[in-house]
Amino acid sequence: MKHSSTFFSQPPIVFVVDDDRDLSKLVCRWLDLESYKTVSPTSGEDCLASLNTAMPLCILLDLNLPNLSGVETLKKIKHHHPLLPVIMMTADSTVDSVVTAMQSGAFGYLSKPLERTKLLSIVKSAVETNEASLRLREIEREKTTGGYEKIVGQSEPMRNLFKQLDSISTSDITVLIQGASGTGKELVAQAIHATSSRKDSPFVALNCAAIPETLHESELFGYEKGAFTGATASKTGKFEQAHTGTLFLDEVGEMSLSLQAKLLRVLQERSFQKLGGSKDIHVDFRLLAASHINLAEAVKNNTFRDDLYYRLAVFELEIPALAERKDDIPLISRKLLAEFSTESKKPLSLSDEVLDLFQRYSFPGNVRELENALHRASVVCQSGLIRVQDLPKRILDEVNNAGKLQKNPSPGLNPENFPVPQNLESVEKQAIEDAIKNAGGNMSEAIRRLGIGRATFYRKLKKYGIN
Repeated sequence: MKHSSTFFSQPPIVFVVDDDRDLSKLVCRWLDLESYKTVSPTSGEDCLASLNTAMPLCILLDLNLPNLSGVETLKKIKHHHPLLPVIMMTADSTVDSVVTAMQSGAFGYLSKPLERTKLLSIVKSAVETNEASLRLREIEREKTTGGYEKIVGQSEPMRNLFKQLDSISTSDITVLIQGASGTGKELVAQAIHATSSRKDSPFVALNCAAIPETLHESELFGYEKGAFTGATASKTGKFEQAHTGTLFLDEVGEMSLSLQAKLLRVLQERSFQKLGGSKDIHVDFRLLAASHINLAEAVKNNTFRDDLYYRLAVFELEIPALAERKDDIPLISRKLLAEFSTESKKPLSLSDEVLDLFQRYSFPGNVRELENALHRASVVCQSGLIRVQDLPKRILDEVNNAGKLQKNPSPGLNPENFPVPQNLESVEKQAIEDAIKNAGGNMSEAIRRLGIGRATFYRKLKKYGIN
């Protein structure tokens, strides 16, 4: 009777929520032997907290729990996870208790003492029902847009991404979104929010690389009037703004270590105090985080806390670079040109030469660079047909130079002619200096070319003594 998940690559997770530890251990053993992975919270509060760090396909929930009762816990679960099957376990099999549980959204109930065969049968049914609803959601999405919100794509990397988004659409799980700058990490975060049970509540975003490090704390926590010089009025922070909704922290790797510790405390306690305040403010939000740098590597380099990383990386999403999904370029271009047509008040289309050029260009700036290039071309093109000469010069130069190198390979490109760098720091320093030089001293352009955050860029300048 072993169950093998067909929708997820990992074994399906089942929560066993009961304050009777001996019974919980027994049930977990039964499920472990059937290839399920189990988590065993001992209270309703622990169960709700665990939903931020794990994604079960089914929950076994005791009716008689201390403090937060089984029915109250069930109602809270169904509020944020309406499709998640919850099976009640109870020694009280009276009609009233069963009716109350079923009216509150329970998938079914089991009477104590529990029978192994009945328990495994109803768990199997609940898990398969949940998987079927997720498969149906995937099919319906593919029939309509094929993508999510403003995200389009039909390439294999994007189809895999959409399947992952389908799998977390009914969950409140914390998600870490990683990918290069310009790949659309915030669009993915917005799509996750828009398909969740929190979609009617606020989506609050903070780009940690876009504001000075000294303002991170006041932006997140808010402050009371008089908390510091210049605080002439109180301010509501992002934590409080995101209550009942979703908080998206973009470029979270730019946070200082001290602020990382404070963020971790808020995630653990779900409460905080404003700067200059003494009152505890309790919040309920879902956290999504994003970074263009590899946070696992940052942990190894002691620039990011390992405990916060594990708290954020409960479910990881990697957004593919545009160079990895060039089959999507025509589709993305059509969508963007439809938007720009309204702005320019003329129908827009791409010539075959432009599409061919795009297939040979590296797109270091990813989808954002494609959008900017098409926006520029839509303004300067003489007719509605965008031609090669309407594109930014850097695209033409790269493709032309690549073509010349293929026809006339230079002996200088032989790896044997290059000196081996002494260490990675010298390579990094040289790359920064080259980017600044090629950008004509324009720091914003140099940052864009390097694909790193502004705070990281200036930290590197200081480290290497670059003027």
